[in-house]
Amino acid sequence: MHWSVYALLSAVFAALVAIFGKIGLREVDSTLATTVRSIVMALFLVAVSFGLGKFAFLGTITNKALIFIILSGIAGALSWLFYFFAIKFGPVTGVVGIDKTSVIFAFVLAVLFLSEAFTWTKALGAVLVGAGALLMAL
Repeated sequence: MHWSVYALLSAVFAALVAIFGKIGLREVDSTLATTVRSIVMALFLVAVSFGLGKFAFLGTITNKALIFIILSGIAGALSWLFYFFAIKFGPVTGVVGIDKTSVIFAFVLAVLFLSEAFTWTKALGAVLVGAGALLMAL
């Protein structure tokens, strides 16, 4: 399957996170909800990894890779904490719109730190995402 199909599926499930999360947060603390969500995700992913035999490759993770995977996990946890806090108190459409400005941050950081190509097409796309986020938040 092409990577873009996986990206589209990611977007669909991310939308469901917002909708299910907003409903679930009506009477629950956002930090507790994020913690429960994270436990469910961890258990689900462990089961999937076992089912696919991925733990056989555990020894192939280098220290450098492990450090960056851990940092990614911390960044993801912080993102979820702030995301769930935001959707508890704000409109899902506004929160999701602002959350998608991560595209802009990822574009800039990828150019600066991953040597990805800066193109005017990508820059225009980032500007349009920003404009769309602003419109969604209003």
